[in-house]
Amino acid sequence: MPAVGFSWPDRRLHDTNRLPRARDTSWRTSVRLSVIGCGYLGAVHAAAMAETGHDVVGIDVDAVKIERLARGDAPFHEPGLPDILRSALASGRLRFSTDIAQARGSEVHFIAVGTPQRRGDNAADLTFVRAAVDALLPHLAPGDLVVGKSTVPVGTAAELVAGVRETGAELAWNPEFLREGFAVADTLTPDRLVYGVPAGENGERARELLDTVYASAVEAGTPVVVTDYATAELVKAAA
Repeated sequence: MPAVGFSWPDRRLHDTNRLPRARDTSWRTSVRLSVIGCGYLGAVHAAAMAETGHDVVGIDVDAVKIERLARGDAPFHEPGLPDILRSALASGRLRFSTDIAQARGSEVHFIAVGTPQRRGDNAADLTFVRAAVDALLPHLAPGDLVVGKSTVPVGTAAELVAGVRETGAELAWNPEFLREGFAVADTLTPDRLVYGVPAGENGERARELLDTVYASAVEAGTPVVVTDYATAELVKAAA
């Protein structure tokens, strides 16, 4: 699948009163996406991806949060989010659900659940990541791509990949680099993209699919780093 897109300014905007807006995307390749987990990371990612022209369903187990998002009411403060949330909902490209079965039919599935610190030590609690992937597995189809965005310790993707591949899908890791107060700008106009993908043909297809999802940023010349799972997991911790 070729990567197509249009040009963005090659820098982040630091003025939150002048957040970047998606241009006319009606002619671009649209990918059906699901975003599992609609907290800070997931809600911003879902709205931003819909704003750039993709068909997105955001899924979370928190019914109150989903009801608010579906009304265009951001459940936390982030400059620019209410605007793109309402715009994407009005366009029909964004919807929200508590039903994980609604992910079925999407080609790319982003895992954006939280990884809080585990009680009693400094390790990340992967309970929500594992639960999200396990819940998603019955709804995957061959050729789908599951993309981890949650911050996780090295080795997490290696633990999860076998279950994903049993469905005929593939796994990638695509860490986020969001700054509080600039998350919308950082998603629409990132300063870099990191893809942790497997070697070989499956990895090439995963890269092509992610390039299509991030077509606007790729077309603008945003650096793309393609690496293995462990390096992609580590790069976030080192950022």
